[in-house]
Parts: sequence; C-alpha cells; structure tokens
Amino acid sequence: MSHEDRPEPDRIEGAPHPRDTPRLFGQEAAEAEFLEAFNLGRLHHGWMITGPRGSGKATLAWSIARFLLATPDPAEDDGGMFGEALAPAQAESLAISPDHPVARRMAAGAEPGLFVLRRGVNENTGRLKAQITVDEARRLKNFFSLSSADGGRRVVIVDATDELNTSAANAILKLLEEPPARTTLLLVTHQPSGLLPTIRSRCRVLRLRPLDETAMQAALQQAGIQTQAPERLAALAEGSVGAAVQLANLDGLKLYAEWVAILDSLPRLDRARAQALAEAAAARGQEERRALLLALLDQALVRLALTGARGMPPQPEAAPGEAKAFARLAPDARSARLWAAEAQEIGARLRHGTAVNLDPSALILDTIFRLQKAAAGG
Repeated sequence: MSHEDRPEPDRIEGAPHPRDTPRLFGQEAAEAEFLEAFNLGRLHHGWMITGPRGSGKATLAWSIARFLLATPDPAEDDGGMFGEALAPAQAESLAISPDHPVARRMAAGAEPGLFVLRRGVNENTGRLKAQITVDEARRLKNFFSLSSADGGRRVVIVDATDELNTSAANAILKLLEEPPARTTLLLVTHQPSGLLPTIRSRCRVLRLRPLDETAMQAALQQAGIQTQAPERLAALAEGSVGAAVQLANLDGLKLYAEWVAILDSLPRLDRARAQALAEAAAARGQEERRALLLALLDQALVRLALTGARGMPPQPEAAPGEAKAFARLAPDARSARLWAAEAQEIGARLRHGTAVNLDPSALILDTIFRLQKAAAGG
C-alpha cells in the first residue's frame, strides 16, 4: 500500500503532510542547533525532537531526513581531486530543492535511505493500530540489510515515539545502543517524560517552541488556510499549527464564540442558544466537531480561571466579548479557584459521559446547567 493510499497517523486533515511541507516556520533555533552539529562533524546518531503537538516536529524530522540524504558529509569532503585541505562548505539551511532526486523520491515514498516507523494498519479493519508494534519495528531489519549495500547514509523517523509498545521501544533502544554505521534516528515525541529513560539518555534533544502569531500566520498561509481573525485563531491554537488547522477546518472560532456567549448569559442562561448548541453537536456525523466543542469548553474554563488568578483576561481575546464576560464571572482569585475546580469536575464528567456513550445533547445540556449553577454561586 503506497503512502497515498494508506491512512497516515501523522497527517492533519486539511493540511499538507509533513513530508510535503516546503518550509518550517518559527523553529529557527532548533534548525540552527542541528546544522551546527552537522557542520562541526558532531552529528549524533539519535535525535529526540520534542515540543507541543502541532509545533512542527514531524516537519522538522522530514526536513532533516531530506537534508541528510541529499547533503555530503563534511568529514568526507577531501578538497577535490588533488586532495587540497580546503575547509568544507558550511550548510546554512536544511532546505533542499524540490527538484533534487532525494526530494523527488521522498515525495513519492520511494527513498531507499529512509525508513518511517509509525503505527501500522489493522488488516482486518483497515484502521490504524493503537500502537506501533514490534512487527512494524522488525521491518527495520530488512531496511538495514537492503540499504547497506551502497554504503550510503540512512535515516529512520519514528513518529511518534510515544506510541511504541514495550517490545517496539526495546527494539529502538537496541538501535540507539548499537547504531548501524552512517545511520541517524529521528524520534518525534510529544511527551518525552513517558519514554524509557534509557532511550532519552541516548538521544540529543531538539526542543521546539509554540509558534508566535507571525510564524503561525505564515504556516497557515503555506497550508492554504485563510482566516478573518488570525489573532483569535492564534490565541486558541496556543502556538500549535495543528490545532489552528483543526480550528479552521471545523469552524472552531464560531464554536468557541458560542461558549463565550453562553457563559456571558450566566447565571440567567440563554436557554434557546444552549439548546441549539446541544442539538447541533449531537447531529449524526459530527463526532469530530463535537469533540472539538468539548475541548473548547475546557479551554474557555481555563481562560476564565486565569482571568481571576491574574486579575485580567487573557490577551488577545479569542472571541468577541470574552474579556468583559470573563472579568465579570471571575473578578478575583477566589472565583478563579472555584472555576478551576469546576473545570476539573466538568472535564471528568464529560470524559466519562463520552466513554459510556451518553446522549451527546443531554450531556452538553447537563454541562451547561452545571455552569449556570456555578455562576449563581453554587
């Protein structure tokens, strides 16, 4: 099954796959750190790429892989046919021309020097497996045996390392302990603290940061996503391009504005608005939109609690009227603690209700009535 046909766990709907993303925005420091190691001839065999979801970790991994497979090793530059001791050219960017043979092969999923370890497909259901299994990891043995004949560089991307089951994680650990010659492992991870300490200790870390508004807008423009309120989208996405793409695709700004409007009506409650929101979320085929709606409520309550804790609403506003509504509902530290506790309780109830398949409309209405009770003082 080609990469064009198989489900891809590292693809965000509505955005180009990381292998097809021309440029990574906002992570210049991580790029520079890797290039410095490469130029100095100190390329580590294992790199752990960490950072928030949607910050560009997979894009960076694919960029590094393309660069490594297309760029001669500085240590092998002997200065030409006469052996003159010339200083090798310093790489200043990870960018590789899309017309380069390596770039073309990677775009087609046909680069022999690259192996991507990720969740496989369950042959019975056609769906992605929940974990990266040892069966997937064992395919690395064939990769190394087939790619060793030409003596070239090899790159392995593991995305995401958090999804390795125990046996697969041990297979990766063995590779890190005894790395094959001219091989670089790029481990993408969202939660490095959950990995085996022995894996972490054998990798050099590249930390990615949440994107600022300027980098976010550039990344969204590259992905072909337009928005009328980029500052609000950036506020809700919290530096994650992946989150911003999902918000844009599912009309997340409008959903969040509905939550703000309902909170603003409390404690009296706009019942017609609440009913309409619950019914829309419960419609058949709206599972992804419903999940986002619940996540946005959690985000709204966090921002509400922060308003009281800091004595001012978060900036910029993520919806019209948010600052005024939140300043009224959470005027002080005491109210901040109450809303924080409420957010925790509501989150637990929503997770339980979703897990046992409670009626979505009733679940959302029950949540709104709980918010009304909290706003009324208990």
